[in-house]
Amino acid sequence: MSTVTKLPKRKVNASTSSTAAGSDSRAMLKGQQTKATIVDAAMGLATHLGLEGLSIGVVAEMAHMSKSGVFAHFGSREELQISVVREYFNQFEQEVFYPALAAPRGLPRLRALFEQWMRLVAGDIQAGCIFISGAVEFDDRPGPVRDALAGSVRTWLTAVLRAVEQAQEMAHLSAKADAHQIAFELHGLILALHYEARFLKNDNTIARTKAGFDHVLERYATQPSSQ
Repeated sequence: MSTVTKLPKRKVNASTSSTAAGSDSRAMLKGQQTKATIVDAAMGLATHLGLEGLSIGVVAEMAHMSKSGVFAHFGSREELQISVVREYFNQFEQEVFYPALAAPRGLPRLRALFEQWMRLVAGDIQAGCIFISGAVEFDDRPGPVRDALAGSVRTWLTAVLRAVEQAQEMAHLSAKADAHQIAFELHGLILALHYEARFLKNDNTIARTKAGFDHVLERYATQPSSQ
């Protein structure tokens, strides 16, 4: 009867395994940092030239990378465009939505949302708002980029609508008013601000937008009950 020779078990060096894991972690972190650098460069370009103005070659140059290096992180220009939309929305939330949550529910929060929104759009006048310019670029072009743009805008407008509804629940705005109509009018004011300031270069657009907001609130304010 033949005997089977057992091979000795391979000893795993704990320090070697730990070193490999550490190297993988550092490589992953470096990859994430590189990807973030590319997205930042692409977003800077997109705010001036629009999402359609994005070019792998120009983005690579701005990020001080090769084209192949950019393609290693983003397989296509479309994937890069979608990443820019997502990052722009993340920054939009950080600058507009989350600061407004510090305000009390109801009219104070709605006003904070609008003022932060207005301030951001006004600050983007020279560079441009990707949501607004993207709506023009992709309005009749179905696809993943349009879906990402529309999804981001819908998410934000849902937050505005909820703020309006909370103002109604707190009796700061009339419960009989159409909340969707109020949110629609507020959105219209922001679009007018961007168009008037960026395209027509008109003065006093911020003041006019603030006045428009106050007029909306006055029109839909809760009416005092008659005794």
